[in-house]
Amino acid sequence: MTKLRVLSYNLHSLRDDRRALAQVVREIAPDVAILQEAPRRFRWRQKSAALARDFELVIGGGGLPSLGNLVLTNLRVRAFDTFDVRFPLTPGRHMRGAAFVRCRVGRSAFAAVGSHLSTDATERPGQAALLKERLSELTEPVIFAGDLNENSGGAAWRTLADGLLDSAGADERHTFPCSAPRERLDVVFVDPRITVLSYEIVDTPAARQASDHFPVVVELDLPE
Repeated sequence: MTKLRVLSYNLHSLRDDRRALAQVVREIAPDVAILQEAPRRFRWRQKSAALARDFELVIGGGGLPSLGNLVLTNLRVRAFDTFDVRFPLTPGRHMRGAAFVRCRVGRSAFAAVGSHLSTDATERPGQAALLKERLSELTEPVIFAGDLNENSGGAAWRTLADGLLDSAGADERHTFPCSAPRERLDVVFVDPRITVLSYEIVDTPAARQASDHFPVVVELDLPE
């Protein structure tokens, strides 16, 4: 049995309380943190390194090449390959993408993938279809975490969830916004070869200060 703790977290472009943010992530102590709205502009490498240091983690992949999707790991996990995907740009909108990081922990291999889909409902299905195509090319068990910018039942959600397990199960608690939660935008989907041991939305005073999204934490059992 190889257990893995995974965090999915939209950081709100680091606009909120950085001290609270660091506290939240350090207390969760994830093996893998799949982050959205991480540094993606000027001095993004230095900013990502500082963020990893604050979280007591190391950089696995992502950042500017994946347009703000960042994968961090602890020293228990070894990231051995990474690549990034960018979705086609619709004029007048933000370019978005996804980070792919192949990892090993113990005798288990897996792929950690993170993305943040468009706020535009006309863009999301196409982005999800492109992302699903790349996900289907992976041979390792996939852990996908992201902010889909839509609730369960949406077209993009259905595309990405196809063939994967929703780690939340029947838990439909909302993840956004922290001030008055009314949407479940943040997800962790996993390969059926992976066993979901637990799922939690972290709603603490510090989490409400740290971002406009709640962090999602899953405990997984990976196949060897």
